Amino acid sequence: MNVIFALTATGEQLLETISTDVAGLLAAVQGESVTFPFGSYQYDFHALDHYEEDGAYRQELVIYLK
Repeated sequence: MNVIFALTATGEQLLETISTDVAGLLAAVQGESVTFPFGSYQYDFHALDHYEEDGAYRQELVIYLK
């Protein structure tokens, strides 16, 4: 599944990746902090978005950080 990390305040996209372990990823980000090479953030909330692209339905997990 496509996973996007974004800032809650601005909507700025920090990182886009693909994960087959969405439950594990969500458990990991809900810990004390999420650290990228360019900064540390805290989990705020997440949303599962569904959309159509080229006639196919897709889903995308957006994880919002503060």
